[in-house]
Amino acid sequence: MHLASAARQSYRHGVTVLTLQELAEQTPRDTPWLGLDLGEKTIGVAASDALRMIASPMELIRKTKFTDDANRVLKLMDSRGATGLVIGLPLNMDGTEGPRAQSCRAFARNLQRIREVPVTFQDERLSTTAVERFLIDELDLTRKRRAEVVDRTAAAWILQGALDRLRG
Repeated sequence: MHLASAARQSYRHGVTVLTLQELAEQTPRDTPWLGLDLGEKTIGVAASDALRMIASPMELIRKTKFTDDANRVLKLMDSRGATGLVIGLPLNMDGTEGPRAQSCRAFARNLQRIREVPVTFQDERLSTTAVERFLIDELDLTRKRRAEVVDRTAAAWILQGALDRLRG
């Protein structure tokens, strides 16, 4: 399923998913958003500025239990005054969804059971690869240091991609 049709069929997956434009229209102006890179063991978190121009890496959450992870995300939203979430959706190269994308949808669905949060998905194909290449080529970080920053930097990459798309 392609991303555009995925947004239109959001109720079928049990979660209200907004398009990027709808997220912008339904969240108060001058409020930041959070970006999430949902991995198997960690959640990379990034935040935008209030004008939604720049995304910055914020935190790495080491996954434990879903409720604890979700509450940490919600606390970060509250502490930043964030009004929306941009979650990376790991599509296959042909644009279809696989098990990892379904896992991201399940996270959003379960999070909305705790609190109604405006959510959109951002295609994250190759985001981690692009971030790792940047960290190696531009910053010359060691493997250990890259491991510490890659997921939250990937979250910033995902969020920045959404912010850039929104501005056209």
